[in-house]
Amino acid sequence: MKFAYRFSGLLGTVYRRGNLSFTRDGSTLVSPVGNRISLFDLKNNKCETLPLATRLNIVCVGLSPDGSLAILIDEEGAALLVSLIGKCVIHRFHFHKPVHSVSFSPDGKRFVITKDNVALMYHAPGKKREFNAFVLDKTYYGPYDETTCIDWTDDSKCFAVGSKDMSTWVFGAERWANLIYYSLGGHKDLIVACFFEENSLDLYTISQDAALCVWHCDTELDGLKPMPPKDAAREKNTAKDDDEDFLEEPKGEEIHGKANPNEKETRNKVKYSRVAKYFFNKEGDFNNLTSAAYHKKTHLLVTGFASGIFHLHELPDFNLIHSLSISDQRIASISINCTGDWIAFGCSGLGQLLVWEWQSESYVLKQQGHFNSMVSLAYSPDGQYIVTGGEDGKVKVWNTSSSFCFVTFTEHTSGVTAVTFTSNGYVILSASLDGTVRAFDLHRYRNFRTFTSPRPSQFSCLAVDSSGEIVSAGSQDSFEIFIWSMQSGRLLDVLSGHEGPISSLSFNPMKCVLASASWDKTVKLWDMLDSWRTKETLIINSDVLVVAFRPDGKELSVAALNGQITFWDPENAVQTGSIEGRHDLQMGRKELDKITAKQAAKGKSFTTLCYSADGQSVLAGGLSKFVCIYNIKEQILMKKFEISCNYSLDAMEEYLDRRKMTEFGSMALIDEGGGGDDGVAIPLPGVRRGDMSYRHFKPEIRVTCLQFSPTGRSWAATTTEGLLIYSLDSGLIFDPFDLDIDVTPSNIHKTLRQKEYTMAIIMAFKLNEKKLIQEVIEAVPCNEVDVVCSSLPELYVEKVLEFLASAFETSCHLEFYLTWAHKLLMLHGQKLKTRSVKLLPVIQFLQKSIQRHFEDLSKLCEWNIYNIKYALAISQQRGVKRLSEETPVGEEDLDSDSDYLM
Repeated sequence: MKFAYRFSGLLGTVYRRGNLSFTRDGSTLVSPVGNRISLFDLKNNKCETLPLATRLNIVCVGLSPDGSLAILIDEEGAALLVSLIGKCVIHRFHFHKPVHSVSFSPDGKRFVITKDNVALMYHAPGKKREFNAFVLDKTYYGPYDETTCIDWTDDSKCFAVGSKDMSTWVFGAERWANLIYYSLGGHKDLIVACFFEENSLDLYTISQDAALCVWHCDTELDGLKPMPPKDAAREKNTAKDDDEDFLEEPKGEEIHGKANPNEKETRNKVKYSRVAKYFFNKEGDFNNLTSAAYHKKTHLLVTGFASGIFHLHELPDFNLIHSLSISDQRIASISINCTGDWIAFGCSGLGQLLVWEWQSESYVLKQQGHFNSMVSLAYSPDGQYIVTGGEDGKVKVWNTSSSFCFVTFTEHTSGVTAVTFTSNGYVILSASLDGTVRAFDLHRYRNFRTFTSPRPSQFSCLAVDSSGEIVSAGSQDSFEIFIWSMQSGRLLDVLSGHEGPISSLSFNPMKCVLASASWDKTVKLWDMLDSWRTKETLIINSDVLVVAFRPDGKELSVAALNGQITFWDPENAVQTGSIEGRHDLQMGRKELDKITAKQAAKGKSFTTLCYSADGQSVLAGGLSKFVCIYNIKEQILMKKFEISCNYSLDAMEEYLDRRKMTEFGSMALIDEGGGGDDGVAIPLPGVRRGDMSYRHFKPEIRVTCLQFSPTGRSWAATTTEGLLIYSLDSGLIFDPFDLDIDVTPSNIHKTLRQKEYTMAIIMAFKLNEKKLIQEVIEAVPCNEVDVVCSSLPELYVEKVLEFLASAFETSCHLEFYLTWAHKLLMLHGQKLKTRSVKLLPVIQFLQKSIQRHFEDLSKLCEWNIYNIKYALAISQQRGVKRLSEETPVGEEDLDSDSDYLM
């Protein structure tokens, strides 16, 4: 068993908070998801989460104009400089205060961040090596309250900063003789956004009370005059002393703006005049403007409101193009791509992410995670899909290769507690606290069966047998297990005997035996073929939380409330081993806990576990940030995976920060207002602003469900942060097999030139370099594949099959690799069958890869058949005469050709 699993993807959560950004080509959207960022490739329909994370939730993302660098800033002002090409962290920096916005200049030489009431301009990291990537250039003072937004002119000569004091400031990136700073008023609420017109100093300012001011400048960008060197030196000498609140070193130059400069200071300077003021149509007292974006080339202004409505206007005439509602939640962020065709919207309340093409009025992307935390997950038998159930009552199906949700079922009226696939992979079953178990069809995307109990019961667990005909669900309140027929939907039996709530159910994959776990400290084995009589009762020392069968059905693992994992032989009802895992959980201390993490861990236990695909290991997780993987034979901990390093979640730290403790208790008890930072919260009746019932809370880190992929190459966990996938496929690892001193790349190439293909393949697998293996296998001529496959040792057949499965996902040589797979299975099928249990993950991985190509090709072939039939029908209608020698293409020939292609 390999343990080189690395984080490879985050599903189930598409947007949390922060600003959305499009890359330079306009086809990829960068979305902050908690303390990570996800890249949504809209043209190739794929999503990728970068394998890096900040310490707290990300609030600002700044992309460089060339798209190679990104600055990620978290809630406390800690910044990461990230390479989007290498997908790694280049530099770390701390701004020491919360940052409100960050923006690169269009020429990529500088970037500005806003914090408190100042704007800081830094030299942007270049292509050359630097000792310090963040060098402070200038500090701009002017606003009296916190700064909110930034925008640059197209030539990077000036930038504008909006503030909560209802003013907008225009600063020069250099000290211009006629523009150092300029203050603009005219609003009655805080500034949400400010935008320069294309190649101009003309400015648009938008405030939270849905007002737009249009400002005209009497000077063009070319009219900005450089300051003479003597005057510049004098300005620097008369600048004020350092402010003690800011700790950046070196300090850089300071520019102090005045809101009301005297006449002498404004003489021969740039002047602004307000030429228009427009008001958006508000549909309610609390429909405040929350976000805006402007595309300079098309003069398109997009504004989002707290009610989920957005407007499209053409400036400067303020002509309304569209007014639509996309959600009933506040629109937190808007971004427009470089062509001006696609508009991205982020709604933090429900975690929605939408990309809308405004000209065709259609969605390019429409994704939403679970509103509340995910509770359960299940892999499809081929490992291609994952189904998740959440406390919001929704059942979502995700594609593991694209990381997108492609169907959501909303029939449940209460939280979903368990989900599973049937053995054929086309039916999903879900149990809920609303008293129903529902079956969903993945062909037609509908709920075709609903199973209910005679008396209303809250179902806490679910299991389906290997044939897919028998469905069972356990009840929390009546302590009974209900058995239904999938075909008829009728209730077959009600199993009684447990004296506590049913916590977990599991069918033996190889036999008709059901294992049920309960809080009454027992696990019962029910024989389906013997009228559901209790075959065995296993007595456990503590309340049983979860039970799972090994993939071959010869072992049963049980996790109990005392933190123990016990292993049983289900045939003889004998315990074969146990693991004391309570101390491996390593609990964190909550902000309001009265006891230490060490003491709290004594009462904690594993709440979910699953076997690996080969059955040699078991994964376990619970109310902790760690997932443990144990070797069953040795009964030892092999590895601990830390699923999150996000300190915005509760129970992450082992020790409380003494700086947050006062004589009256923890500062976490203090309610920090309601909705003031995020715009407007829905208030109680009679309250003019804010919500008096608002309470600040932090979600607690926990793992609710674990599942190993049937292919054995990845495992998934539903956590507070979302659905995390850990895979063997990500990252480069040198993992040689049976390596010899003579096995070198040069010797492999030499053997290949001598046309000793079998020996070259064996040597390549010993070195275990993927690119080298691919080169050797693709060098084998097609007519030699049969001979090479027959001469391969049995040990290497499995390795070649595993390589073929992974190669199918990326290679374009489809027919060549299909020939390899066909010959290997035909020649070695009988020998492989004897080791079918061990080889099952590899075969399922191969099946998953071939199935995906089959679906893609079959759609293409069907489309081609339709087009040819259509062309033939049109030609016959027009009376086109064909030559008598030409044979018409019949439907049977087309079908046979398509079958051959597939």
